[in-house]
Amino acid sequence: MSEHKIRVLVAKPGLDGHDRGAKVVARALRDAGMEVIYTGLRQTPEMIAEAALQEDVDVVGLSILSGAHMALAPRILELLQANGQDKVRVFIGGIVPDEDMPRLKEIGITGIYGPGASTEDIVKDIREAMK
Repeated sequence: MSEHKIRVLVAKPGLDGHDRGAKVVARALRDAGMEVIYTGLRQTPEMIAEAALQEDVDVVGLSILSGAHMALAPRILELLQANGQDKVRVFIGGIVPDEDMPRLKEIGITGIYGPGASTEDIVKDIREAMK
């Protein structure tokens, strides 16, 4: 029997127009054997939740550099839950101040990664979260 391939949606919510980091992470996840769907730039929380539902993903990775993580992440989690996807793990990469991290974890964000985070750590953490 073949092992389930982890399906990851990599999304760029909000008005942030920089996606180099998201593309680096998407490639690393793909190279690690995961199925990766990249949404592209300037996605609304509704577009991300709908794509997660349509693609039947296990993980949503959000790349947020704009500082809007405290507005966007809770809304995306709310929409995923409304879609019956409360088992979907959500990770954030980007610029997240240390003081925001405890609140994000409290609301259900599985992992948070800043600039220079190791793609190997991200891969390992996603695999661990999916066990």
